[in-house]
Amino acid sequence: MEVKKFDVFVIGSGIAGQTVATNCAKAGLKVAVADKREFGGTCANRGCDPKKVLLAATEVLESAALMDGKGVNGKLEINWKKLQKFKNNFTEAEPKSTEEKLKDLGITLYHQSPQFLDKNTLEVEGKKVQAKKIVIATGYEPRVLPIKGHKLLRNSDDFLDLKELPKKLVFIGAGYIGMEFAHMAARAGSKVTIIDSGKRALKPFDADLVAELINYSKKMGIEFVFGAQVEKVEKLRKKYKIYFNTKGKNQSLKAGLVFNTAGRVPAVSKLDLEKGEVEHNEYGIVVNSFLQNTTNENVYACGDVSDNELPLTPLSGREGYVVSQNIIHGNTKKLNTPVVPSVVFTLPHLASVGYSEKEAKNRYKNVIVREGNAKKWFNAKRKNYPVYNYKIILNKRTQEIVGAHILSPDAAETINIFAMAINKKMTAGDIKGTIFTYPSWINDVKSMV
Repeated sequence: MEVKKFDVFVIGSGIAGQTVATNCAKAGLKVAVADKREFGGTCANRGCDPKKVLLAATEVLESAALMDGKGVNGKLEINWKKLQKFKNNFTEAEPKSTEEKLKDLGITLYHQSPQFLDKNTLEVEGKKVQAKKIVIATGYEPRVLPIKGHKLLRNSDDFLDLKELPKKLVFIGAGYIGMEFAHMAARAGSKVTIIDSGKRALKPFDADLVAELINYSKKMGIEFVFGAQVEKVEKLRKKYKIYFNTKGKNQSLKAGLVFNTAGRVPAVSKLDLEKGEVEHNEYGIVVNSFLQNTTNENVYACGDVSDNELPLTPLSGREGYVVSQNIIHGNTKKLNTPVVPSVVFTLPHLASVGYSEKEAKNRYKNVIVREGNAKKWFNAKRKNYPVYNYKIILNKRTQEIVGAHILSPDAAETINIFAMAINKKMTAGDIKGTIFTYPSWINDVKSMV
């Protein structure tokens, strides 16, 4: 079998893989990219971007409902089919445009998941290829639940492509994905239940703000079952039945669809990493500070699949850049990651950056925790919004902001001010001394600190 040779072979075509491939090709290297799914990656095709398009409709619905009788009359409703058609305007062109962009740079494309044959050799589309450097940028994929009937479960891809919403939905898992989709579905008219094995939702986020979000979610009609062990799912004639145990009691629910939103895992199961002598763990490919694999020096990893950082899209491009520079120039660039904010796109948003209250108290001798309910502040009142909470954490000695946690309709934007403040070691006085537009949500941060 003829072996085709490359300088760089990238597995995965999301933002991390694209960044590596593009930079290396522009530097004159012979590059190939392989992806088992449509080119463009998770975020653009079946993640962040289409999710935010669907969210836009529920934002309008939420705002109108809260202002009903206060200058807005008439009840709005979501036409799910038309909304999906609108969403497709953003996603349908992505794979083709990504492929064209890569081809224009002279990059060879493969449409299959490669498998390692040895440290430098892969098999893809029935062909052998060799590369001086192999970059793994395959991202994450849904975790398979070890329960009977797990193949009957739908995942996030399926939700984003639903032609119509069933009257009743069940989500297994109260993390980012489960909470976001539950809010969308409930506002679009579905009866929603979330089942989770833990004691609460959204474990990485501040417990007090999560509790506020759960209370509001319940008022929307979303039901929660915590401390539950799902045992099996079965198909009925028209519906699905899910069996679970909570507090020693066997229970069951019927629903039009059941979704697995119990988390995601590194997408590496089909790569035969052992043959490539590529060390990996439950978090992804094990890498050093250059994002180079610790057991196969010819392999780099970037994006979600790297075990180096949080699986967040803004980090993927940064990691891809670091990998490309280390391939082109040798290992000269280390990843320097600033404090990174994260957000759950429920309504209201739940956003966080920096240390939690517990982490800050463990790290610093004395901390100041400024927290409050801001629903009587002007911005919440003008939109008649019933939920607005914050918790800001300061190092008492320096007055520097070290953590921020916000629950509000604008938290996804407001948290960015605190991300900048923490990265620049700004104090509460620095924030209070800054002039922001008024009245704006951002101006509220002065009252928070």
